[in-house]
Amino acid sequence: MRRSYIISCSRDLFRAFDSTRRPERNPVTYSCIYNHKFVEDMGIFSRSSISRKSKDGMKIIATAFLGVMFGFLIGISFPSLSITKVSLPTNFLPSNGISYIEEKGSTIATPDSHKSWSSSKSNDSSSSGPVDKSKACFHSFIYYIWVPSNPRGAERLPPGMIAAESDFYLRRLWGLPHEDLTSQPRYLVTFTVGINQKENIDACVKKFSENFTIVLFHYDGRVTEWDEFEWSKTAIHISVRKQTKWWYAKRFLHPDIVARYDYIFIWDEDLGVEHFNAEEYIKLVKKHGLEISQPGLEPNKGLTWQMTKRRGDLEVHKITEEKPGWCSDPHLPPCAGFVEIMAPVFSRDAWRCVWHMIQNDLVHGWGLDFALRRCVEPAHEKIGVVDSQWVVHQTVPSLGSQGEATDGKAPWQGVRDRCKKEWTMFQSRMANAEKDYSKSLQVEGSSNSTATTI
Repeated sequence: MRRSYIISCSRDLFRAFDSTRRPERNPVTYSCIYNHKFVEDMGIFSRSSISRKSKDGMKIIATAFLGVMFGFLIGISFPSLSITKVSLPTNFLPSNGISYIEEKGSTIATPDSHKSWSSSKSNDSSSSGPVDKSKACFHSFIYYIWVPSNPRGAERLPPGMIAAESDFYLRRLWGLPHEDLTSQPRYLVTFTVGINQKENIDACVKKFSENFTIVLFHYDGRVTEWDEFEWSKTAIHISVRKQTKWWYAKRFLHPDIVARYDYIFIWDEDLGVEHFNAEEYIKLVKKHGLEISQPGLEPNKGLTWQMTKRRGDLEVHKITEEKPGWCSDPHLPPCAGFVEIMAPVFSRDAWRCVWHMIQNDLVHGWGLDFALRRCVEPAHEKIGVVDSQWVVHQTVPSLGSQGEATDGKAPWQGVRDRCKKEWTMFQSRMANAEKDYSKSLQVEGSSNSTATTI
């Protein structure tokens, strides 16, 4: 099939030439930057810039005929291109000569509102002679990228350049990037801390091997005092005054940020770890298939729920018996599918779900423990307490001191009141969200039924 191309030059010179002269697969619009008249073997079409009047009718007829033929030739010269924009001032043309075109039948996925930027570089190996640089046209294709499967907001990037996940690995400011990391910890542990619990946190951190990244969230703003510990020099310190661990977790532990870690520990600062070993804990979690877990609690210290009480004769337990009437179903919290929020441990997949459930304004996390079961299935098998690796809850009300005295109440009382209110609010939001979802299913089902009937 013979195809013609149009060359648009800076002085309105147009030349039509046969596609057999150039081996490109698709017709392309070229932009030239030279001001020469073409006097080769192909015909030259030109139009005088000076309007002339003629009394000779034959000249008028001939001119009209040539105009019609010229337009016809242009129209048939582009069987596979729809030119949206061609003309650009030559002084604005870059060295690669970009033209804005829409290529029909392109295999590049683009939204309707986007066109394809293209310019192509021709392979002149089949040309009869060397190309004069002064007469070179721009012809290299650059497609406008749009990949719907990319993360939201990154659709314009080539997939091979997407870095959708990150980590807390520390890197050097010198050398080669691939030589930065001598190790890549597989687990993450975070503590929300104040300086008064410095010694206890030091004891906790020593229970975690080098296979753990350590992150400290400082709610009192005092960070430099931790420099006395050698491990603190490689820990991640994040300081925002008077915030809770769930506030920090929502803002700094996005699932894509912690995606490198198999398990994420989100712990309070007042835990005694004399009988705890992190590596052994991980082994038991994997052995028993726990996606959400916590270490057992010393039975004689600050217990709230039977489920989290350590059992001396077991490695792990997943179900318990609570007070009469507390469990409507033995597979539901607090009899099963339940851990407390003081020392939870999440698998990577479970944390991705839990993170989305954390409410931005409900910073204490009360009520979250009863909803964790929604993130794993079956919850009564994948949520449990590790008995053989246990801790002591020291019940130090350090965060309460960060509150403010209002209406004659002590600072800690205001904090506790807020916790209770948040618990009620969380339960109400979950119930309303479930109702809304149920209604949407009913509406969708009704619509489908109506459509089927019609």
